Amino acid sequence: MSKSSPTAASVSGDPASAVARATRGRRGGSVNLRIEAETRRLIDDAATALGKTRTEFMIESARREAIDVLLDQRLFTLDAERYDAFVRALDAPPAPGPKLEALMRRIPQWDR
Repeated sequence: MSKSSPTAASVSGDPASAVARATRGRRGGSVNLRIEAETRRLIDDAATALGKTRTEFMIESARREAIDVLLDQRLFTLDAERYDAFVRALDAPPAPGPKLEALMRRIPQWDR
């Protein structure tokens, strides 16, 4: 990406309005999926763990992911000075604090 070109994502329409449409909650149609038995069991287990039906779990998961994808698709432009400041900020993350240091010292559950 060059300094003079804005960062852009190719999304038709405004992501915010797409999210607004998605949150209206009107019931409308169905989606039929073919999935492997193992994937279906995984989804069922996750839904059960949350006390939800398979349909509730799949709709909420797909909806949440769709909103995240659309919200990540933003267009913003920066002049050269602000672009340089933005890149410097990305290249110089803050020093780790005590909570991060404590987390990194923990042994992950799967290594126990």
